[in-house]
Amino acid sequence: MQLEAYLQRDDRIVLPIGSTEQHAYLSLATDSILAERAAVEAAEALGVPVLPVLPYGITPRFGAYPGSPSLRPETFVAVLGDLLDSLHGQGFRRIMLLNGHGGNAPAGLLAQEWSDAHADAQALYHEWFGPQTYAVIRDIEPHGQHASWWENFPWTRLEGVIVPDEAKPPLDDAALQESDPRAFRELAGDGSFGGPYERPQEDLDRVWQSAVAEARDRLEHGWD
Repeated sequence: MQLEAYLQRDDRIVLPIGSTEQHAYLSLATDSILAERAAVEAAEALGVPVLPVLPYGITPRFGAYPGSPSLRPETFVAVLGDLLDSLHGQGFRRIMLLNGHGGNAPAGLLAQEWSDAHADAQALYHEWFGPQTYAVIRDIEPHGQHASWWENFPWTRLEGVIVPDEAKPPLDDAALQESDPRAFRELAGDGSFGGPYERPQEDLDRVWQSAVAEARDRLEHGWD
């Protein structure tokens, strides 16, 4: 009933999308946690509702790490397409897909194709680490990829788990791309792709403030 009343004055909604996968010393739900939290904090000031995060994505490379289930790309795209169609049928016309997992990139193309097919609606794709936020990340620390310091927030940490003090050397990306899941795990070891495992809280605050502000700006001004 609250959403019916909301639709009388606004037609925006946010669908966070994530993944459940290894993140070295961090939570398996890191990507989902980051996507949903960024969505909630960005949308709250605008009064825009946020759906529960879709917690499974495309992550076949991590198949040898227990607790990292993956969807096939076609399954993932079909699920998102169904959700967009369903929300559209209920009256939502501006739907932001706020992504927390790099492997979910096909959602960006889907959003564009879905928007092209619906003259009265738009799906907007946004990653929590958008261009402005990624620039902040690299300004703070030029090194660090998957499961490194810039995903290590208080809300993605595991109680009692201590991360290594020393940075991990970067992985050989070309070798990773050519590996099956078991060989991939042998190369990736703990799962981090390299860089420092943690940074001071003030650095994380800079990153998160940028992420929320960037997502809020797109949610407010990013529509055609």
